[in-house]
Amino acid sequence: MIALIEKHPFRFLILIASIIFLINLDVLYVNIMEARNFVTAREMLTEQNWVLTTMNDFPRYEKPPLPTWLTAISAKLFGVHNLFGLRLTAALSAIFLAGVVYNISDYLKKNTTYALYSGLILVTSFYIVFAGRNGQWDIYTHAFMTGAIYWLIRLFMDKDGTWKHALLAAVFFAASFLSKGPVSLYALWLPFMIAFITVYRKDFFKQKGLPFAAFLVLGLIAGVSWFVYVRFADPEAFLEITREETGNWSSYNVRPFWYYWSFFTQSGLWTLPAFTALLYPYLKSRVSDLKMYRFTLIWTLAAVVLLSIIPEKKSRYLLPVLIPLAMNTAFYAEYLVASFKSMTNWKEKLPVYLHFGLLALLGLAFPVGGYLFLGDNLQDHLLWFAVAAIVLFGLGVAFVSAMVNRDYAKLFYLSIFLIVAIVSFVLPLSKALYKNPQFNNIANYADKEEIRYSYGEPAPEMVWHLGHAAPDITHLADDQPPEADQFTILVTPSLEAEFKRIFAPDHTIELLETFDINYTAAPETKNYKDRLVSHYYLLKKK
Repeated sequence: MIALIEKHPFRFLILIASIIFLINLDVLYVNIMEARNFVTAREMLTEQNWVLTTMNDFPRYEKPPLPTWLTAISAKLFGVHNLFGLRLTAALSAIFLAGVVYNISDYLKKNTTYALYSGLILVTSFYIVFAGRNGQWDIYTHAFMTGAIYWLIRLFMDKDGTWKHALLAAVFFAASFLSKGPVSLYALWLPFMIAFITVYRKDFFKQKGLPFAAFLVLGLIAGVSWFVYVRFADPEAFLEITREETGNWSSYNVRPFWYYWSFFTQSGLWTLPAFTALLYPYLKSRVSDLKMYRFTLIWTLAAVVLLSIIPEKKSRYLLPVLIPLAMNTAFYAEYLVASFKSMTNWKEKLPVYLHFGLLALLGLAFPVGGYLFLGDNLQDHLLWFAVAAIVLFGLGVAFVSAMVNRDYAKLFYLSIFLIVAIVSFVLPLSKALYKNPQFNNIANYADKEEIRYSYGEPAPEMVWHLGHAAPDITHLADDQPPEADQFTILVTPSLEAEFKRIFAPDHTIELLETFDINYTAAPETKNYKDRLVSHYYLLKKK
């Protein structure tokens, strides 16, 4: 089987990536980042706000519109509230990213098996899986920038096709910029350039300066075009949002410089191999291509250092680091496939057995551990649980067998199948965690079309489930509604006291409904979020 896989490496990679990113794509509920993006896409379709983008009828210029355009087009095809359709373009971006990483790896190393390892490690890394199955914009910007990087490599290292490569690189560069501004330029492209010039500068063909300059100019002009347009079309809102976003870089989620030093843990399944692959003194005499190993290592570390300089830090910002990290880790996997069976040094073997021993334990323990964890919540999900338990237990047995036989290639592919099994059979069990007895989705409210206003911006998830905008009246001009003798309004709990203080003197206030979209947490529990609650009031003038 392994021989067949490695005979058709690119096809196998795309097949695995498609399963990981497309199967059960609509299972998980919409999170806050997705809700913001989906509402913006919906308002593109319903309000035709394709360029001057909005969320809940107010300007949303924090993010450029390309991913929202793609999401809106998919929503038009599949349905405005079809989660598969809304997440599809992000999933396709992740699959595209896998294909590009394969091509970069194959082009530089001229080895399809290594390229396959790079792609498979990437698509099974924790945050890549999360980002590719989520309607967030990070996966778009970094996928497009990786496409630009591939064509830049070809620009510098191919003798022919110079201007074609420059133009294609510019297109993907601009697409990345139109997905999340300069984020990927700083976090992925700049570290790449540092590593590439450091390691491969002697391999460049001469007279590439003019095409490279053309790439940069064209890419930047196209990339900033939306920002320039909005700056002049709606200057007041644009400048206010820009000031707020810029301020966040130095005052919001500020973490110390070393916050990202455990970056390799974001690869999830590959945490131990990824860490080992970073140990240059250990691997430098064991890798099959020292030059490319140095390139992927410098690219990875340069990205971490540059991200560490920015005061604002979040775990998800490490996503671009996982791209070169996957290629770097593939060198260690390639070495173990060739050498693990003959290893005699227990210190070398220990991390391998520890890594796969944990994966084997996960599979073997799932039937009992999963049952104890989910308990009575499994009543409506017994079939899914039975299938998941059988598959994971079988994989656990296979891991043990492969470890006994010291067959690293088999262990590697079993790791891939483990992620496939989790996405295919375990993920649907997430609904067994929906245990909030007060859950009351606004989407199911019979008179939700009457809900037109809010006091205090509702949670984006609430606006998403509502199905249409409910503008915050505190942002409306004084001469705008509501001015009728009676009106209804959504109020966030944190602003309820202020709301009643303002309206109670002149209005009677009647609570019509309480909406609670906390799926997994009941009131009074640690993870319960008040922001996911809205009170729906009827106000009548006295």
